[in-house]
Amino acid sequence: MEFEEAHRLFVAGHAGARSGERKGRLLRGHNFAEKLFLQNVWWPLFGALGDLHPEYEVYDWNRKSQFLDFAFLPPGGARFGIECDGYQSHIKDMDREKFCYALNRDTFLTGLGWKMLHFSFDDIQQRPEVCRMLLQLVLAPYLARPAAAQQILSEEKEVLRFAWRIGKPLRPKDVSDHFGINFRTSKRLLNSLCEKRLLKPVASNERTRYYELKAMRPDKIGEQGSAEQ
Repeated sequence: MEFEEAHRLFVAGHAGARSGERKGRLLRGHNFAEKLFLQNVWWPLFGALGDLHPEYEVYDWNRKSQFLDFAFLPPGGARFGIECDGYQSHIKDMDREKFCYALNRDTFLTGLGWKMLHFSFDDIQQRPEVCRMLLQLVLAPYLARPAAAQQILSEEKEVLRFAWRIGKPLRPKDVSDHFGINFRTSKRLLNSLCEKRLLKPVASNERTRYYELKAMRPDKIGEQGSAEQ
């Protein structure tokens, strides 16, 4: 499915499930910057909009209603708030009281278990690759979580974070040097991530030399034995 059609269905689906101010906020608040984030950052990474909720309502410590640009709520209970911040509206036109409130709101939501992610409109428009890299770094360990029977181990999560961070094929030696572990342990961790379809081995002269990251789609999380992407 092409992005424009997926986006149309995405907005229509959420609008159809809402009423009152929650629906009004979606129709008023989901504008150019938010759509551009989906088009330039989210869609190229995942090719799907599943588990993503636009103009998501949350409450502050005074039970005052607020709306996040997006909430990403993948299976497993993780909660991510995503904000697309324009310089004019979020910084230049913000007085001291609003500035303090914005910081306190993020801290309050963090205390409730949210992970708040902020992307500037300038980066979304002009440097989307930076946004994609940062988004991958944060989300990868959570999208990598399969069904409960195959919970990814903490050391595997760290290897996966490292792979996202360096942004190039990974060698066992890279893992050994970075984490100070032996070669056999590095191979075991990398092979385990391959078995979970999170890395892909790259062979040379019939031997595995490197390990590449595989694309992760939110709508395929937890599926076992899925087809190669």
